[in-house]
Amino acid sequence: MVLEILFEDDYYIAINKPAGLLVHKTKLAKDEVPVFAMQLLRDQIGQWVYPLHRIDRPTSGVLLFAKSPEAAALLQPEFATTNIKKYYLTVVRGIPAEDHFIIDHPLKKDLDGALQDCKTEFWKLSETEIPFASTPKYPTSRYSLLKAYPHTGRMHQIRRHLAHARHYIIGDSSHGENKQNRFFREQFDSNNMLLHASKLIFIHPVCKAEITISAPIPDYFQKILLDIYLDL
Repeated sequence: MVLEILFEDDYYIAINKPAGLLVHKTKLAKDEVPVFAMQLLRDQIGQWVYPLHRIDRPTSGVLLFAKSPEAAALLQPEFATTNIKKYYLTVVRGIPAEDHFIIDHPLKKDLDGALQDCKTEFWKLSETEIPFASTPKYPTSRYSLLKAYPHTGRMHQIRRHLAHARHYIIGDSSHGENKQNRFFREQFDSNNMLLHASKLIFIHPVCKAEITISAPIPDYFQKILLDIYLDL
């Protein structure tokens, strides 16, 4: 697998991570023998790389690495602040009432953990109603394309916030709706979660320039947009 490089200089390199690819080895994958984005990129460019953040395994999109521990130390702390902006695209069940809205429902760190403050901002980019019944209750089905900006960085924050609002992400097997996921598999041969890290913006710690890195959506994501008449 050859990774698509979106940005590279002497200090940092960004790729368009494919869905299904782990950033690096984790305890959850200890019984598997998969390849990892960090390993693939290291072999592709012939040098060690250091991940600055993570995106979920089923999520595609911008993933930024440092080329040295020193470069990582300069930028990694910024990911815990609002100085770095990460934007996502997602297809969800239903049509939100507002074109722009915020969800600030607190989330637990884990099943037994304390609630943590968190905030996600959303913009509705387009909406659709298609003549297919995803449930027996209604003769049509409605979906939306949203842009999301997480102000905080909790685990699965966008996925959990949208589940709380009952605008489930299509293809999300952990926080989504099984009947919607099954409908998309059967009607559109869609097996991927429709969540894509589309843009990352940061101030370069060395040259002090604002860097914007954008990742084109995967072909399967584009196909769904066409199949259900959603405009990007």
